[in-house]
Amino acid sequence: MYFKDFLFFKGYSLGDTLGEGSYGKVKAAYSHHLQCKVAIKIIDKKKISQNVLEKFLPREMEALMKLHHPAIIETYEIFETSSGKVYIVMELGEKGSLLNYLSSQGAMEESTARCKFLQLASAIQHCHDLDFAHRDLKCDNILLDNSLNFKLSDFGFSKPLSRDGNGKTILSSTFCGSLAYSAPELLEHIPCDPRISDMWSLGIILYAMLFASQPFDSSNVREMLQVQKQQKIPFLKSKNLSADCKNLIVQLLQPDVSQRLRIDEVLKHPWLYASTHLQFSQKSIKKCHVGKI
Repeated sequence: MYFKDFLFFKGYSLGDTLGEGSYGKVKAAYSHHLQCKVAIKIIDKKKISQNVLEKFLPREMEALMKLHHPAIIETYEIFETSSGKVYIVMELGEKGSLLNYLSSQGAMEESTARCKFLQLASAIQHCHDLDFAHRDLKCDNILLDNSLNFKLSDFGFSKPLSRDGNGKTILSSTFCGSLAYSAPELLEHIPCDPRISDMWSLGIILYAMLFASQPFDSSNVREMLQVQKQQKIPFLKSKNLSADCKNLIVQLLQPDVSQRLRIDEVLKHPWLYASTHLQFSQKSIKKCHVGKI
């Protein structure tokens, strides 16, 4: 296999396939330079659509170059071959995805969920502060390291925000991501700030962490939209969540975008603000190198 020999020449011993990203295959590998396991996303530019090639791939590259945070999967190296293959070498989420964790271990205790959710919210704040919307927030795209710390991944649908002459964010009505995590405005194709739609997805993730299930049935989009707008969130009494926790979920799953919490407000919410904020070490972040051969 050509790319296996090529990657060995670049200092990587290729392993098993981990899965499929938005538009590329992800494989495990060992970096002889970093002396650790890594993940390598392989994209064949000849096999992706023109829309992905001209719009989504450049956006992903920009996000990977600019977004560096302890709770975001770090990109170590990006290189492209003359044959049109792009290789993105990234930090490996050794414990798999949050989705797999919840499927095997079940729902988290509230205290554990608070700690992990704070990591995720901090990562999203970093993205939003740098004018990036993720647009595909879901349990599948949150990876876990060996200590079960959250690592946000897959920026294949991410978008750098644009502003008009008055400095206002240009709204978007493009549908991205998965139905179960999609906000009402996306389902109705109403132009919005995609960062606000990220907040809805964040609420779905928090609910999933606490219940190991989804709050809304996505098998019928029309019915799901109706339930979303009525804000019928099924809180199981047996879970015995705190009032602050329920309140945060309700404010994130607010169908009115003008009333939905922004990320800075989430981090100031009593459920998180009362807890000890995690201190991330910036020394652990490695710079991304980009090259073409």
